[in-house]
Amino acid sequence: MASILQAEGLSKSYGVRTLFNNLNININEGDKMALIAPNGSGKSTLLRILAGKDSSDGEGSVKLMQGAKVAWLEQEPELDPEKTIFQEVFRASEALSAVISEYELALLSHDHKRVESAVHEMDIHNGWQHEQRVKQVLSRLKLHDSERCISTLSGGERKRVALASIMINEADLIVLDEPTNHLDLEIVEQLEEYLGRTTSSVLMVTHDRYFLDRVCNHILELDNGTLYTYKGNYSYFLEKRDERVEISNTETERAKNLLRTELDWMRRMPQARATKAKYRINAFYELKERAEKRVDRKQMKIDVGASRLGTKIINCKELTHFWGDYCTVDGFTYNFTRGEKVGIVGPNGAGKSTFLKLLTGEIEEHRGVIDRGETLVVGHYRQDGLSFDPEETVIEAVRKIAEVVTLADGSTISVTQFLTRFLFPHSSHNTKIDKLSGGERRRLYLVTVLMKSPNFLILDEPTNDLDIVSLNILEEYLLSFPGSLIIVSHDRYFLDKLADHLFVFEGNGVIKDYVGKYSEYREMVRSLESEKDKERAKEREKAKENTSKNPAEEKKQGAKLTWKEQRELEDIEKKIEALEKEKSSLEAALSSGILSPDELTKNSLKIGEVISEIDRLSDRWLELTP
Repeated sequence: MASILQAEGLSKSYGVRTLFNNLNININEGDKMALIAPNGSGKSTLLRILAGKDSSDGEGSVKLMQGAKVAWLEQEPELDPEKTIFQEVFRASEALSAVISEYELALLSHDHKRVESAVHEMDIHNGWQHEQRVKQVLSRLKLHDSERCISTLSGGERKRVALASIMINEADLIVLDEPTNHLDLEIVEQLEEYLGRTTSSVLMVTHDRYFLDRVCNHILELDNGTLYTYKGNYSYFLEKRDERVEISNTETERAKNLLRTELDWMRRMPQARATKAKYRINAFYELKERAEKRVDRKQMKIDVGASRLGTKIINCKELTHFWGDYCTVDGFTYNFTRGEKVGIVGPNGAGKSTFLKLLTGEIEEHRGVIDRGETLVVGHYRQDGLSFDPEETVIEAVRKIAEVVTLADGSTISVTQFLTRFLFPHSSHNTKIDKLSGGERRRLYLVTVLMKSPNFLILDEPTNDLDIVSLNILEEYLLSFPGSLIIVSHDRYFLDKLADHLFVFEGNGVIKDYVGKYSEYREMVRSLESEKDKERAKEREKAKENTSKNPAEEKKQGAKLTWKEQRELEDIEKKIEALEKEKSSLEAALSSGILSPDELTKNSLKIGEVISEIDRLSDRWLELTP
């Protein structure tokens, strides 16, 4: 299989801090790769270098297959704020954009040969259908109002626009940095399905473990500056990584045992060292280096305590809220209980964040009552994070909250000790927050939430920017959390592992309580959708049968369409047939080479109008023949 990308000797350092050194990477056609590494190890930096957005230190190089295109999705996409959604996505394919631009310029130039060449290129690249393809992709990603300006979009909507641009681009290599962040669960599944069937090679960083399992066939692990490759999905990687670590540590122990013997030999006759075999001395130092290479898994340790929680927690009765004319919460009644773990799911804009703000008292309800218990201590981990002062150091940020932290066993420790449990060693405590990676900032934010010992914990997208090892540890802590827990997350694995039941936000203030795991809920939804598809298929079959019957039989059995609609359908079919003939005639004329410049321009404009009218009538035909 041909190689799409070859990278050799990649290195990157910032000051005295080395992220990685002398890495070699090869990506073949059809590879679906994920890069896994702890926060702060340079995952995003490595992706940027491979995508051509940054450069390696020293003599490191990245070589692409000749003519190969790379599509790049960063965590916070840079879009033109002045463009509309449609304009941003329409121009996403550079090659096709150039073809369409040349066609438009050719028409203005009245140059016969130039227009003829431009029309030919439009035919080759299927430029006539580009607008329709853009509309289809935007519809699939639920970007229905394509004339909205980019500057008015939310983070999730901007991410969907960037993804639409990638889907239109049809690149040979797609590089994605945390593609599922800020997306609702339905869009995550759409993206998963697209990446699973695309023939493009894919390289991504993501914490979504279901996503990794279902999309990827290779895992790259960056561990202590060394890159390891696993030919399999995430489950395979977990198994083989444990084997690798165990083998490495076993070899290290053997080296240590042998080192004791060699060390004794080196010490026994120091006066004769000059006469000792040089190869044995060299072997001693190589052995010493191997003996020091034990793989130590530095992991977060979460054992913070929770404040005492009384019998009354948060009781809601007929809770109702509006944003303008839109109802976000409509008559919600529920009493939260100690130890329950609730997952919140629903599309972006359905009112999930508003609901959380109502519970915490950040905004007030319009109707209904929220009764909060006297012992309630809320810890709210927000999706947009905490606004740290970038000039503050790590230790200054946490000392503003407390000097000591109470653990689960009732003992207390200093905030400096607490930071080390969250992988902030003493050497990092005086580091300015502005110098931390995205994942390190999210981890520090988690520290500030948990050190208050909350007994009612709200986690709004906690998995964004946290590495997989940290997520596993957070999950284990939350499983034994004695208070009440609310989780808003697009991470299906995270929801499945923690949530006992779901609040499903369906829009217009409707909130339904589903008892069960998220995967079970999605299976139920798919089953219902499948039943609806079967019903629609039956209706289409009946419609076909009706159209094949004579008018007397239709009148006897009842037609699906009204008389007016039937006449419209027949008229559309005749118009489409006539337009197809006109299109063929125009194509023949444009290719003849005998038209004058004015005639060529006129026919070029006309064929675009004809194709648009065929598309419009075809859409209406589909509506009338479901």
